[in-house]
Amino acid sequence: MRIEKYLYPTSAEEAVRMLEDYQGEAMIMAGGTDLVLWIKEGKREPSALVDIDGIKELHSVLIQENEIILGAGVTHAEVAENRELKKRVKCLTDGCRSVGSPQIRNIATVGGNIVSAQPAADSTVNFVALGAECEIVSAEGRRRVPVEQLFLGVGKSALNPGRELMTKIYIPLPACPYATSFQRLAPRNSLALPIVNVAAYLAEKDGRIAEARIVASPVAVTPFRLRQAEQYLTGKQVSEKGLAAAAGQLAHDEANPRDSLLRGSGEYRKVLVQDLVTKAVEEILGKLLRGGAEHAGNNV
Repeated sequence: MRIEKYLYPTSAEEAVRMLEDYQGEAMIMAGGTDLVLWIKEGKREPSALVDIDGIKELHSVLIQENEIILGAGVTHAEVAENRELKKRVKCLTDGCRSVGSPQIRNIATVGGNIVSAQPAADSTVNFVALGAECEIVSAEGRRRVPVEQLFLGVGKSALNPGRELMTKIYIPLPACPYATSFQRLAPRNSLALPIVNVAAYLAEKDGRIAEARIVASPVAVTPFRLRQAEQYLTGKQVSEKGLAAAAGQLAHDEANPRDSLLRGSGEYRKVLVQDLVTKAVEEILGKLLRGGAEHAGNNV
């Protein structure tokens, strides 16, 4: 299929109307770091591209007391370099800094990374750990969906890029101290997909872990919540000895990555999951015990 038109909407609603005009045969163009390659390889054959770079709401970064709102068109470089985001969601800024190369980070958008639905993505694993939601615009209007629910499989998103547009990503900030960690092991520091990465978030209330989310990839076809480790940690005293090691062992037992010629055996990566989860939980507990929370609730 030949691309007939390259369209430039100035609002989300106009972009969706353009998609509707092509009845699913047009596609959204954001950074294009994945889509352009897929078109060249014949994996996608849109008849038109809808370039959303001119939609202002997609490029905003709003940091409020109880939530962060990122435009879906914000680039990985913009997230990685934002000092205020680093103070509040360090796992996300660290993950965005690990994506590709400087050239890719300057173009690739955080929304596009979610929609591409690649299980090894270094930013999306953090959005899941942070409990983020996204706003999606379609012909029916606007709705919010947890980011975790958008992943259906490798390269398969619940968002239809021929009919829908992601506009914003909402990250909740709880009214109690919390901290995060992003851990990654890859063959090299840039232009290399991770062998394993882990994002973790723990919130504290009255000296106990009130909420825990730990996510690993690529150990399944979607970002994988390590729920046994999360359940174990919830309710524990932050100062209790051995929490990180126990969480790491539970993560090892729960993760079930397949053998991979690129990333090593499944058993090897189970051990890596254990090590990275242990390291992430240790880092977070250390922050909370030292009073180094990324957000101290309503007292900030």
